[in-house]
Amino acid sequence: MKLPDAQLMDKIQDLKNSKRAVILAHNYQHPEVQLAADFLGDSFDLSRKAASVEADIILFCGVSFMAETAKIISPEKTVLLPRPDFVAGCPMANMVTAADILQLREKYPDAAVVTYVNSTAAVKAEADICCTSSNAVEVVKKIPARQVIFVPDRNLASYVQRFVDKQIIPWDGYCYVHNRIDLQSVVEARRSRPEAELIVHPECLPEVIDQADAVLSTSGMIDRVHHSEKTEFMLGTEVGLIHRLQRELPDKNFYAAGTARFCDGMKQTRLKDLYHSLEEEKFKVDLSADLLESARDSLEKMLRYV
Repeated sequence: MKLPDAQLMDKIQDLKNSKRAVILAHNYQHPEVQLAADFLGDSFDLSRKAASVEADIILFCGVSFMAETAKIISPEKTVLLPRPDFVAGCPMANMVTAADILQLREKYPDAAVVTYVNSTAAVKAEADICCTSSNAVEVVKKIPARQVIFVPDRNLASYVQRFVDKQIIPWDGYCYVHNRIDLQSVVEARRSRPEAELIVHPECLPEVIDQADAVLSTSGMIDRVHHSEKTEFMLGTEVGLIHRLQRELPDKNFYAAGTARFCDGMKQTRLKDLYHSLEEEKFKVDLSADLLESARDSLEKMLRYV
């Protein structure tokens, strides 16, 4: 029998309390999943939050690389993904493999390998250092190498190249959600709402970034609109963030920069999945001790730089 959302939400909260679990939800999740969460945010911020809270179980409502990162940072905790990783996957993270990194190192022996946190644990383990969308420029500036292999997002690599006097060698991966936000749609959207501030994610195409008033990570977008005196914003990112901001700031207006874009992997998770995952403690994230150690080293190096 299908339970109504309110009843399902109560059962999820009961399970969370009885199992000493914490529920994390990425900004791109469905609104009802966001409402079920203890914490909302972007992937790395949520993983750090998971490490700081007292809980035995982390239920990470995101895509698989995010749950892996939470396990890397909190190896002693049980980390659950509400949907199996082959369903709640990230195409961009899967566009580069550990074997690809090894081949790149052979081709560019003097280059440092920087991997975006939107990557698998295996890729993190082979990288020299990780970065986030908000600190990528700072990380690349501070590493000693003059040549930088940047994986997996070519658009974020291109954005970083604007600010550093180093040779960046981009991997040809991309976020299909942000990559589909095209210049024509953005120009037309701006023309229809000229008073709105245009804020886009650095995973967007370079020509879209050129149009923006600000280029920010999702957490950066949230901070900006909360503290801005402006009341209209056009966001170049996944539509789930717009749902969150409209709920938190009902006196302000938020629009998609062009056609609203959806992350299929994120949108696979529904309330019933949270309930079944907690009830059965299924879809656990398991990583070998060696993989955990190597991947954690890349993340900890990042934290020493920023």
